Amino acid sequence: MRRGEEFEAAVKRGKRAGRPTLVVHFTLSGEEPPLVGFVVSKAVGGAVTRNKVKRRLRHLMRDRLHRLPRGSLLVVRANPPAASARFEHLAAELDLALDRLLRRRESSTGGQK
Repeated sequence: MRRGEEFEAAVKRGKRAGRPTLVVHFTLSGEEPPLVGFVVSKAVGGAVTRNKVKRRLRHLMRDRLHRLPRGSLLVVRANPPAASARFEHLAAELDLALDRLLRRRESSTGGQK
């Protein structure tokens, strides 16, 4: 995801699931393949730290893209504790947030995907 409108749609119109290390925003828009964007602010750390966090999050999401329905817009925003979190902890937090959002989506659509 690269366009500001897509980030804005996910953050403003979508559902949100927060964890101590990250916040995930999710919405559906059309039938395109899922799009994922990352927000890692200067509050997380310097440039090297921010890029490390982004690389980790991209790697984690690559293995989880198959879980997202078509038309998904997903924004993963890193919180400052993500800078010092172990990879396994970051993976667990991301899984919890995604599970919560996808479960909430299924319950609101009556289990239909």
